[in-house]
Amino acid sequence: MDAKMTDDSPDTDLCKLSIDGCVANVTMARSEVYNALNIQLISELIEIIEWTTQRSVGFTESLNDSSGNPYLRAFVLGGEGRHFCAGADINMMRDAGASTPEENRRDSERLDTLFNSLWSHPCFTIGRVQGVALGGGAGLVACLDHVIAEPSTRIALSEGKLGILPAVIGPYVYRKIGSAQFRRLSMLASRVGSEEALRIGWVNEIADSPDSLADSASSVISDLLSTGPMAVSESKKLTLEFDRWTGSDEELRIWTMDKTSEMRGSMEGQEGLSAFLDRRLPDWSPNDED
Repeated sequence: MDAKMTDDSPDTDLCKLSIDGCVANVTMARSEVYNALNIQLISELIEIIEWTTQRSVGFTESLNDSSGNPYLRAFVLGGEGRHFCAGADINMMRDAGASTPEENRRDSERLDTLFNSLWSHPCFTIGRVQGVALGGGAGLVACLDHVIAEPSTRIALSEGKLGILPAVIGPYVYRKIGSAQFRRLSMLASRVGSEEALRIGWVNEIADSPDSLADSASSVISDLLSTGPMAVSESKKLTLEFDRWTGSDEELRIWTMDKTSEMRGSMEGQEGLSAFLDRRLPDWSPNDED
């Protein structure tokens, strides 16, 4: 049965999901411990990411479900309170010391599922980051497509301070900020301010104030909705192909030509071209767009 937007969403206690048209807003709600990641919060985030993935335009290849409700095109992640996410819950970290290798491996697999599913989400993902994003919180930031930070935001690969490594989050942070910066910051484990994070590409935008994070996200979403939703999803797949390409340059050129032809001949590609020639908005654009 096709997934519908009216289907029951995951029953969660430590994070919240609200749907606003084609936008999913997800908020971590453990403000009393700075939204630290414990097993329950990680599991709930995974459930929400999976639910929204199955109801995204990129997954369903349709703008609307069978009842005419818009499928999802944007996924916005934030955290309640003063801080976005302080990393792994201290109690979970303490318990890890007494856990068996098999139990620790299961915990690692759960974290990997969280980061990988967020990284590969078909929607355009946006982060609203205030306060600190440490350890696993920094990993969440790295997995998002567009990150908006407040001026006082601090981000850190803080694992080294505990004598451990940012290994599970490593591939995503490495892709986000590059080899040299990942190497330096994982060794120092020090906090990076918003300006430096912007300079090295960890964040993409600095809001004027904490109160303007939502407005900044809305502006990004407005830009996004003028873009073909399948083109957004396919852009992620294109990047992954480039990241892991092992063939020759000639084979890559042939592959990109084939992909270009495929997209031009797609329903979305034909609609975009027709709209341009007819000087009208394509069918994926909001009706109230100027």
